Amino acid sequence: MNLDEVIGDELNEKVKTHFSASANWEVLISENPYSESLLKYIVDKYSINLAVVGNKKHEKGTGVVSSKLLRLLRCDLLAVPASDHEKIEVIWAGTDFSQDSRKVFSRTKELQEGGNVLLKVVHVYSVPVQFSPYVSPESMGPKVEKHVKEKFDKFLKKLNYSENIEPLIFMGRESGAAQKILANLRNSPVDLLMVADKGGNTFSPFAVGTMTEELFNANLDVPLWVVK
Repeated sequence: MNLDEVIGDELNEKVKTHFSASANWEVLISENPYSESLLKYIVDKYSINLAVVGNKKHEKGTGVVSSKLLRLLRCDLLAVPASDHEKIEVIWAGTDFSQDSRKVFSRTKELQEGGNVLLKVVHVYSVPVQFSPYVSPESMGPKVEKHVKEKFDKFLKKLNYSENIEPLIFMGRESGAAQKILANLRNSPVDLLMVADKGGNTFSPFAVGTMTEELFNANLDVPLWVVK
């Protein structure tokens, strides 16, 4: 029995059943035991722009391969949960106003041009810790928020973005940016979350930002698109 042929036929049947788009597709079979290194090879060889992976719930799998791919692949990565939305009407795009985070908006623009899609740009801020011994976060909060809104407006003007944008500003307080985004996602109608692979605080060009890694490893109910 030719095992490659059996697996290939089965996968081809699944693609024909579930994939109705007109785009060309190809099934590749390999005996390589290291899935992530093989996928990296394919991405580099075929100049892949986007790799799509399943976002496993932790009780069903470790998700170790996906986490490795987040670091290894040079292309964008889209993690899709089992309870995927079949529509994209509302997109959240995270930003920390850094140069790296700006690359997200070239992707969101392409998605918005294809239909009636609302983009909400999400920023999480916190009151600087050096004020806390002298001034309470509650009294500093409004001043910091005003400063953030002004910074937000300047950032959006520099983007020169022609599509619809709605700013969303959250105060992080004691929780991190990823946790704040996750908490607000649960109560909001969002079809896709997009973030850059790193923000302004990542020193190495090859590293993945802490917030992005936290979001990628979370049990998200919406697809997460990481822009490289």
